[in-house]
Amino acid sequence: MSSEQKTWGFRFVRASRQFIKFGIVGGSGTLVNLVIAALSKKIAGWSADIHEGDAFMNLLGTEFHIRWYHVFMTIAFLVANTWNYQLNRMWTFKTSTIVSWWRGFFPFLATGLVAFVVSQVTATLLMNETSPIALSSEIFDDSTGFRTKFYWALVISIFVSMPVNFFVNKYWTFRKRTTRVVVESEPV
Repeated sequence: MSSEQKTWGFRFVRASRQFIKFGIVGGSGTLVNLVIAALSKKIAGWSADIHEGDAFMNLLGTEFHIRWYHVFMTIAFLVANTWNYQLNRMWTFKTSTIVSWWRGFFPFLATGLVAFVVSQVTATLLMNETSPIALSSEIFDDSTGFRTKFYWALVISIFVSMPVNFFVNKYWTFRKRTTRVVVESEPV
């Protein structure tokens, strides 16, 4: 690597390009996430009359529940995470020849899970009417797709978790691995 490539400016430009590519991949992943979440919501509604706010499972006998929107977000996350991994592997960070698909996927999934927790907490705060940052039920009354509270909470939660996802992926999942060269020499 030349001294020019080692400069701060070069590294900044390179990281900026990667961030833009990561954003493009993330944008496509956001669309995949939204489509899968919307399909999950629609299929559950049509087939079993399930509303996204309905309780899915009680949390250890407390007054708190995992809601169906958490389930829909989980399904969408797993599909979108796999989508994003493959595109980032091939295009953003170009690591497809460095490490096997499965060996690279699990760190990416673990990183995605960190961002997913941020996303779930954000969505929960936006969906819960007692939260100080809850989306207004008067505005988001589910009368149309654009006024569906779940969709807005999903989009906002994805954008809140995106920077976390980028930095952990850049510096852990897709980091350049150093290779150590061992030179054999005769004993003196």
